[in-house]
Amino acid sequence: MLVIISPAKKLNWDPVSLTNLTNPAFQKEAVELVDIAKNLSPKKLSDLMKISENLAKLNFDRFNSFESKSTNKNAKPAALAFAGDTYAGLEARTLDLESMEYAQTHLRILSGLYGLLRPLDQIQPYRLEMGSKLRTEKGNSLYEFWGDILSKELNDHASKINSQILVNCASNEYFNAIDKRALLLDVVTPVFLENKGGKSKIISFFAKKARGAMARFIIEHKVTTIDGLKDFDSGGYKFNKNDSTKDRIIFERNHSE
Repeated sequence: MLVIISPAKKLNWDPVSLTNLTNPAFQKEAVELVDIAKNLSPKKLSDLMKISENLAKLNFDRFNSFESKSTNKNAKPAALAFAGDTYAGLEARTLDLESMEYAQTHLRILSGLYGLLRPLDQIQPYRLEMGSKLRTEKGNSLYEFWGDILSKELNDHASKINSQILVNCASNEYFNAIDKRALLLDVVTPVFLENKGGKSKIISFFAKKARGAMARFIIEHKVTTIDGLKDFDSGGYKFNKNDSTKDRIIFERNHSE
């Protein structure tokens, strides 16, 4: 079973002591995108990503100091570098060595800049959302830039680990970067609902954290089947059999806030 998650806008650049770090499979493509982005002014970056002037200047500086090779001096492992809600659920820093090694082969992080990342792939500081309309020779968006590359990479890797299931714990923005026509895997998407006063709905903050927790559950328990996913109960969520379908498995919990 292969699980995918989104990256995070927020980064944590505290030192880490992990060894056996790896290089991103699409480092060359990342450098290509950086070479384009570094030629954009802070104002254009602000317009491109709809971010503040200060954030645009920060990322202008990041792009212009980006190095062609990632090392332990300029980069951090992806699973520890990202620090958003999904990563609060994943809690990669507390995974033991065996679980981290399993994550390295069964967890992939979608990225606008790097395409697909393994947890221990070294990344440099950046911000470039997958939905950005960055113009390249391949088109007018990152979706066009990546095309079917990510699907083929997922297919190839799933074949290597003998898996036919892709668990989608990514946001729509990032999952849309996968060419469904080229993808040969069965996709199942966990959905996390909050029930308050008898009404159930998705609350973004909680759903993001739960996606990370689901990825951790798969890693720690080495889940290989869809039925195995239904045992997930982190944070008080329970499998909802009645509302689930073949490709959407629903988890729900009572929400008192």
